Amino acid sequence: MRNIRTALLILIFACLVIALNAQEVNVTGDWELTIETPRGEMTWKVHFLQEGEDLAVTMKGPRGDEITGEGTVKENKVEWSVTRSTPRGEMTTTYKGTVDGEKMTGEAQFGPGRIVEWTAVKKGD
Repeated sequence: MRNIRTALLILIFACLVIALNAQEVNVTGDWELTIETPRGEMTWKVHFLQEGEDLAVTMKGPRGDEITGEGTVKENKVEWSVTRSTPRGEMTTTYKGTVDGEKMTGEAQFGPGRIVEWTAVKKGD
């Protein structure tokens, strides 16, 4: 009987540890995203609206241009895509990254083969 109690206590403790480590990530709010480009840093203002794992994204560029997209948040991984019209046609950029509290880091893929690094910080209310 004592072995059953010990095993049950260990199981309960393990479940509590797992639950505490599986903190819910929510990126809703305003962020400042900086992209490293060959011409230097470029900063975008980004607004995320997260509902469950679904993500709606609005990005405002340094020249005031605004684009929208959609994505997902799963555990601490974030991914979204936006499509913009350019003189060469439509271009889709896919952002993939990791959320760490009020910071994110990741890579953005601009078309085939062009990948750049980005960082983001959450802005206060």
